[in-house]
Amino acid sequence: MIATTAAEFAASVPHGRLLGLDVGTKTIGLATCDSGWSFATPAGTIRRTKFTADMEALKASISKHGIAGLVVGLPLNLDGTDSPRTQSVRAFARNLHPLALPLLLWDERWSTVAVERAMIEADISRAKRAEKVDAHAAAHILQGAIDALVNLPPAG
Repeated sequence: MIATTAAEFAASVPHGRLLGLDVGTKTIGLATCDSGWSFATPAGTIRRTKFTADMEALKASISKHGIAGLVVGLPLNLDGTDSPRTQSVRAFARNLHPLALPLLLWDERWSTVAVERAMIEADISRAKRAEKVDAHAAAHILQGAIDALVNLPPAG
């Protein structure tokens, strides 16, 4: 089920660890958060090949981390409209239906830029940045989502 709002997602996943995904054309950055939705942590990347192999890698990560829901970064244009890349990520998210986990699409504008800037400020080499940026972008996306989720007004 793809939630249409953060409130709908929070209602379907009242607690539990979440997996954040930064879906790129070559890799999928992964991040997890604690069950209390306090902090997101980079959890590696999946080198994309065929969708079935990507799905098996996601299933393994979901099983390993005891995941209750998914947050997928949605690459909107700066004006908030969809792009061809946005449509690709929406299709990827729809194809995750067999995982039977609630899914939230989360605006990821500026996530990679913010992570790159932070890594440059931390004087991380270009090679190390390239290796880690996708997982850190996934953590940035997931942190934004969980910050919003924990600040939702109580239902009812």
